Amino acid sequence: MFRRRKPEDDFATALYGRVAEQARAAELFEACGIPDTLDGRFDSLALHAALMIDRLRREPDGEVLAQAFFDAMFRHLDLTLREIGIQDLGVGRRIKVMAEGLHGRGLAYREALNGGPTPLAEVLRRNAYGGRSPQHPEVVVRLETYVRDYARSISAKARNDLIK
Repeated sequence: MFRRRKPEDDFATALYGRVAEQARAAELFEACGIPDTLDGRFDSLALHAALMIDRLRREPDGEVLAQAFFDAMFRHLDLTLREIGIQDLGVGRRIKVMAEGLHGRGLAYREALNGGPTPLAEVLRRNAYGGRSPQHPEVVVRLETYVRDYARSISAKARNDLIK
């Protein structure tokens, strides 16, 4: 509350808003089969956030930006948990589980996108469907295409264009 705002905080907060908006795109739930549940929405957000954190790390001050983005995201998630009625003592535990989930997913997505041993489709099947296997295999193919296009798109954008 009384801490001095850093220049990257405003950028990270605005960027988090754009990423959260993209993570709620109807096509992800309708065409790509992510369940429209609390878990499915977190999985979609984690997917988009992990890709954006990787993108931010390519900037000269990337680690600072990535941390500011992470902090903005988890401030929002903390507030959201409180708004849906999670008791104060349970919020910290849930935030810790979410942060660990984001970290694990981020590593898996990065490795798969960089040609690692596990194909991206399999990583998505395990991590992007709210803990459930998708009923139709074609939705995973659509999500894989979407993810590759999104990653390519944010990689091609200049830093300030990410928040437009």
